[in-house]
Amino acid sequence: MSLTRIVAWIISVLLLISLVACAAEKPDSTDGDEVQTNGEEEDKDDEPAEEPDEEEPDEEEPDEEESYATPEMDFDLGGRTIKVTAWWDMSITGEDPASVARRENLEALMEKHNFNIEYEAIDYGEYHDRLITSLMAGQPIGDIVRIGKSFMIPSLTKQDLFWPIEEEWVKNDKVFTQKFTTQFFQYKGKGYAFTDAADMSTGIFYNKTLMKRLGIKPLQEYVDEDNWTWDTFIEVAKSANQDTTGDGKIDTWGLATGNFLEQALAANETDLVIEDKQNLDDPKVVEALNFISKLNTENIPRPTEGGDWTEPRSFFVQGNTLMYAGADYETSGLKNDMPDYELGFLPFPKGPSASAYHACEPLVQAIAIPKTVDVPRELVYIWEKINDIPDELRDDFPNQSWYESLFEDEGDINNLRMAAAGMRITDRASYPSMPYDDFLAEIIDGESVSTVIEKYKASFQAAIDEVWKD
Repeated sequence: MSLTRIVAWIISVLLLISLVACAAEKPDSTDGDEVQTNGEEEDKDDEPAEEPDEEEPDEEEPDEEESYATPEMDFDLGGRTIKVTAWWDMSITGEDPASVARRENLEALMEKHNFNIEYEAIDYGEYHDRLITSLMAGQPIGDIVRIGKSFMIPSLTKQDLFWPIEEEWVKNDKVFTQKFTTQFFQYKGKGYAFTDAADMSTGIFYNKTLMKRLGIKPLQEYVDEDNWTWDTFIEVAKSANQDTTGDGKIDTWGLATGNFLEQALAANETDLVIEDKQNLDDPKVVEALNFISKLNTENIPRPTEGGDWTEPRSFFVQGNTLMYAGADYETSGLKNDMPDYELGFLPFPKGPSASAYHACEPLVQAIAIPKTVDVPRELVYIWEKINDIPDELRDDFPNQSWYESLFEDEGDINNLRMAAAGMRITDRASYPSMPYDDFLAEIIDGESVSTVIEKYKASFQAAIDEVWKD
């Protein structure tokens, strides 16, 4: 195997591990979108003069919001202890008004419904093995457990080890991010997980200071013009590959790496796998593969120096590389390591078949309830009521407080919001036997995309069948 393939394989595997390990640093609970409203158009004063007394009933007032909160439930849990288990401590520890309100909600719920709560954090390296072992033994490590989709669907759901989550249970969109139940964690038409956390935002960090020094058009303008595409992305990356000292050697680069196939797939609204079938022939997948091939065969990214999976970030923090593909939780660390540079954030450029910008989450995770737990409806209700706080304590949009602590520029904040709002997931991590790294290495090495697709279709499908078979 060539050095390029080895490096690509190492980067791909370790980047996935890094994404999950770092995810715990991100705020784990964020308010959802505002509740939908009905009758937003105000009634006009157009009634005939002879009928002045006719008025719309009070329930038709346009300012009234329809509430999707679950009505109060009456149940007694008999003093049982509800155990919440994850790879970080999920207890409510903040002292901000929203966290205080959530703790007060929890205390009131414990008193009313006669239960206690316990939180356990297990190191991520052993978490899923312990969880799966406990599920198989019929003694789950928690009543409410956090789990990655790649471990859960279909491997565990087809064994009936988790309760399906009814859409009616998570109807309160002030609390729940509903697409985790209705889209991301679906198996045979049912959702198996829920969350109150906001979507992740991934995209492109860029060095505004270097951009100005090189005389490059402000990158935010491409987004403002709705022209931040794969073509303009390549143009920008090429324009930053410069010899600024006149010694005949490139000393500034446009792109830290070209190894981001999963982000490209999400940005083009597709994936390598759709349910239980490989999807390599999808024209959108072909476009993404050609994009990655072009970047690397035309030597657009900064050449590797033989480093490990952290090399792209190391290149970026040196201050001589314009763009780096990363995730929201990396922002503070990058700023700490680059105090002399102004940084910005852009969504990943829009694919040719896409209708919007999209973040990518390759290892999506959420909350689930093991089938041996006999009160699933009550537990989802408790989770809702813990997090159902007054509107004045909520952010105006998901992750607002956090995003505004990361950036001052409204453009950067809006880009984080826009990418997160379009977050898509990729599923290849669900298939341990899939030869993804060899596949990607051949694309990066410049092998014909059509040839690589034909070569790997059967092995991809075999890896999928291995997981889905009964």
